[in-house]
Amino acid sequence: MTVFITQGRYTNQALKGLVAKPEDRMAEVKALIERGGGKLIAYYITFGEYDFLTIAEGADPISTFASLAVTGASGSVTDLRTTLGFTSAEAKQAYEKANKSVAQFHPAGAS
Repeated sequence: MTVFITQGRYTNQALKGLVAKPEDRMAEVKALIERGGGKLIAYYITFGEYDFLTIAEGADPISTFASLAVTGASGSVTDLRTTLGFTSAEAKQAYEKANKSVAQFHPAGAS
């Protein structure tokens, strides 16, 4: 499964609701990801530019996109940013593939 790291912000309306009726959002986030065939690895509330960060294994990019669409359409979050994560072993495999093709690559502007 592919690792997806997502950051986002709560809207003012969502924050007002969380202050008025505090809740732990992890169970809801976990259920949403699992409905898409994925697995929640971690869910954090964060300081700074973003309010939360999730790390999840996704069944596939389309299922992950669908879960993000549900979240975004809810109106409770904004500025979702998702990054693919790779293990160092997976990165090594990518570097090995790059090593095999680097000699045939012609960079732009090179003669």
